[in-house]
Amino acid sequence: MANQLLTINLITREAVRLWKNANAFIQHVDMQYDDNFAKNGAKIGTSLRIRLPNDFTVRTGPAAQVQDTSEQNTTLVLSTLKGVDVSFNSVDRTMSLDDFSRRVLAPMVNNLVGAVAADVMSGVDSGGTNGAGICNYVQNSDGAGNLISPVPNTWLQAGAYLKQNSAPMDNWKFILDPITEARTVGTLAGLFNPQRQISEQYRSGMMAADTLGGDWHMDQTTLTHTAGSYNNATTVNGANQTGLSINVNNNGAGTLNVGDIVVFGTAGQASAVHMVNRITKQASSQQRQFVVTSPFTATVSTALSIYPALIPASGGNQVQYQTVDQSPANAAAITLVNPASTSYRKNFLFAPEAVTMATADLIMPTKGVEEAAREEYDGVAMRMLTAYVPGSDQLITRLDVLYGYLWIRPEWACAVADII
Repeated sequence: MANQLLTINLITREAVRLWKNANAFIQHVDMQYDDNFAKNGAKIGTSLRIRLPNDFTVRTGPAAQVQDTSEQNTTLVLSTLKGVDVSFNSVDRTMSLDDFSRRVLAPMVNNLVGAVAADVMSGVDSGGTNGAGICNYVQNSDGAGNLISPVPNTWLQAGAYLKQNSAPMDNWKFILDPITEARTVGTLAGLFNPQRQISEQYRSGMMAADTLGGDWHMDQTTLTHTAGSYNNATTVNGANQTGLSINVNNNGAGTLNVGDIVVFGTAGQASAVHMVNRITKQASSQQRQFVVTSPFTATVSTALSIYPALIPASGGNQVQYQTVDQSPANAAAITLVNPASTSYRKNFLFAPEAVTMATADLIMPTKGVEEAAREEYDGVAMRMLTAYVPGSDQLITRLDVLYGYLWIRPEWACAVADII
């Protein structure tokens, strides 16, 4: 019996199904599909508004203390169109769907998803358009303070940062570079129960799922971060500063790169700026870490851009969306947390809600097209169309996805460094 001719609708439906399982990182981010564009289609530059969770303070005693509901939102821009273009011949289109999927479609989708994953992964440093990268960082160090590979306690510290930032407690994901995964399996292999997980690690050479509070995944697109050459000598210029930028004195040297992590004040001294529990607003013993969001040159720059925003208590009273116990003091030290002038593998632990990727239906051309189809599955919208090109006498088929991403809650993730 002859194979049924594959239609563009069937191929597109199979492509969007393949997408979901093609990349370990992408399949675990928060996916959103905007059906507002299902009729006419979206274009590059379309903006979506995403509401963020509200925050409130708690009173003590019977007297009401009414507070405004200060809703916050952020904008996610569908700014990138990626695709793969091929030429299907009549033989391809008469194969069974399984054969066609394995030989033609799967390689197309794998490469497309890999390129998108690498883009979204870059947000670990930058956060995406108008965003910020991961603002928590842990590392394992030797006796001389040099960065070395993580051990069980390093991964547990990463989980502690997520808990202190009130991240959702379920469904955490560890994303590891292949080299870090190999090292981690070796260091953790004998520490886990039950026996089934130990044997699975031994059999596969991969981390077992649901270990140390999360599922473990290897991803080849994991970033390598190169830190700036900053010498820790720059100081804060002026007390009581708040917000996403802080004025500084030009009394240091070197640079800070986007994705570097800094703290304000000196640990154990009154000048230290500590993180607060996002629910109780109580100060932690940990200094609040901030990610650098714009390139900084110590001898030139007069302001340092950071995330999260500096939001201290007001007059000793807790405030909504509070992030720190106090503002940095005038002349407080600005210290680089990750090692200066060093490249390292930037593995991380994250709650899926920390990062959002959105797609929308692309416009469907009505002229010069032989056939076209759009499909949406589990938050991913894709379009495939075939057009005749007179100049080359070919039928060209293109597979496209229009997307945007944003690390909307970078504090719900923690970078775990591993030496190159």
